[in-house]
Amino acid sequence: MQIAAGQLPNHLQRGLSSLYTLHGDEPLLIQEAADAIRATARAAGYTERTVHTVAGAHFDWSEVLAAGGSLSLFAERQIVEIRIPSGKPGKDGSQALQQLAESARGNDSTLTLVLLPKLDRQTQQGAWFGALDGHGVSIAVEPVARAALPQWLAQRLSQQGQRVLPGVEGQRTLQFFADRVEGNLLAAHQEIQKLALLYPAGELSFDQVESAVLNVARYDVFKLTEAVLAGQTARVQRMLDGLQAEGESEVLVHYTLSEDIRALKRVKDAMAQGRPLPMALREQRVWGAKEKLFERVLPRLSGAALSDLLQAAHQVDGIVKGLKLPDWPTDGWQALHRLAMTLCRLCGEQGARAG
Repeated sequence: MQIAAGQLPNHLQRGLSSLYTLHGDEPLLIQEAADAIRATARAAGYTERTVHTVAGAHFDWSEVLAAGGSLSLFAERQIVEIRIPSGKPGKDGSQALQQLAESARGNDSTLTLVLLPKLDRQTQQGAWFGALDGHGVSIAVEPVARAALPQWLAQRLSQQGQRVLPGVEGQRTLQFFADRVEGNLLAAHQEIQKLALLYPAGELSFDQVESAVLNVARYDVFKLTEAVLAGQTARVQRMLDGLQAEGESEVLVHYTLSEDIRALKRVKDAMAQGRPLPMALREQRVWGAKEKLFERVLPRLSGAALSDLLQAAHQVDGIVKGLKLPDWPTDGWQALHRLAMTLCRLCGEQGARAG
């Protein structure tokens, strides 16, 4: 049975399952969900806990299977926690997890908790994950989207009795806070706790937050192109500066940008040949949030503009590999800035016209 992470507290109030599977790439949210399950289990008498971390192809699954079927002399109930950092249990692990899942049904002496990274669709369709989901509760822990981050910060502050000022000033404070912790919820959590130590409950001014919060943002190169397509110039500038400061590969940044430019051009060409936009997007494997961004900007982007962008991407490819070209910066990051901002401003202009 699958439930959303936000439904977990209500689920736990109604009673515990004997098997839980958490999967996602946000360490803080995974940790908090697992802590909530453990706390509820301890209150229900699960006093013993064993942890097994699956590492390497030769992991001994017999220990995990044995742990699920044995109790110490001092415990009536136990938690068996299985951590699979790679998300790939292997052939033996697949069989063991299916066996554990089947034995979990009706077992009120052992609670099994499986922790996994984010899983792709193919993995979720595998036999071992299907068994975990079918015999227990599985929760996909999704990251907090950038647009939702200010509200998430406000909720966390309210839990410790603090809040920003009302109106525009408060929104500016939350946006500033979000800019400083984007992509790093663990750091955001620490900064929120720091504010509780520095200031009493009540309202927080912009100056108080600014003086306390460090710049701990971590930028995802694959989120960069979403910001570019959304026409968010200030955010794109900030993300490029952050990626450069973090030592990200210029080649990888160029690859993500140029792949989107190529996809835009291919979809535009398909539309010119008479294919409907939804069909062209499916053929180019454009999904999710990026699909909506493509739908917004493509009808208003000309084929000539995309051809120019494709040529610019080709030129920047040479620059990041050490070539020098006339009318272009010699520094790879400066060339990437120009390429990203050219597409970003074009997408922003199209979005403004659509609005």
